[in-house]
Amino acid sequence: MTSYNPYNLPKNDNLNRFAFVVDVQEEIFIRKGKMIAYYGQLQFESLGSTIIDILIKDAFNAPAYINHFIIAKGHGQLIIGDNGNDIASYDLDNANMTIKASHLLGFTKEIVCQESTMAGFLTLIGTGKILASSNGPVHFLDLPCRVDVQAVLGWADCPSPSYRYDYGHVNDLLSLVGAVTGLTLSAEEKQIDFSGQGTVLIQSSELSLGNPALDHFLMQLPTFSHSELFSLNSAVSQVINSQKN
Repeated sequence: MTSYNPYNLPKNDNLNRFAFVVDVQEEIFIRKGKMIAYYGQLQFESLGSTIIDILIKDAFNAPAYINHFIIAKGHGQLIIGDNGNDIASYDLDNANMTIKASHLLGFTKEIVCQESTMAGFLTLIGTGKILASSNGPVHFLDLPCRVDVQAVLGWADCPSPSYRYDYGHVNDLLSLVGAVTGLTLSAEEKQIDFSGQGTVLIQSSELSLGNPALDHFLMQLPTFSHSELFSLNSAVSQVINSQKN
């Protein structure tokens, strides 16, 4: 059994398929709750603190996700994990990559992060390193192709995709409800359609990291208005209170 210390840990590489070691020498954005250990003198700060307002203004342009990330700074080795899911790094060289927001674990400060036109995804632009988790190893597909919504991890250097519905499969009440809500459609009934040039990143499994229905709902939250979010909060509070009784 290998015992690790600051001298034999890999730098900016996988410790194994489920953990990644970041050699922190400057500020880096990381997802909240994904730090599992570190060596050295590191500090973690919430986005929006006065010390790092300028950094956020330049690099983080996704206000709906500002509470999902923090900044790690200082000098040390930071080990990141994501509940036993595979973790991979991607290097951008004056390029762009869009990643499912719930899978994005971190990115260097030189990269600009902004909300994608497709709800639930974040687009990263520039030069630097990205960390993302997946359900199984990641595979790369050339365009054009169509992919199961749950299997898509992201895409690189291609236009924003669109949804494609095959209504030949929507022939019962449950599927009809799914067609309206988007919660119950299978891959045979709904896919993401990619065209043009570029690369699609897919997971080895179409299973989501969490509850598929909940994931779909959460993907829509950034599109809700303030009044809709207020109504949702009231409805959730009522359900919670009823379950307590």
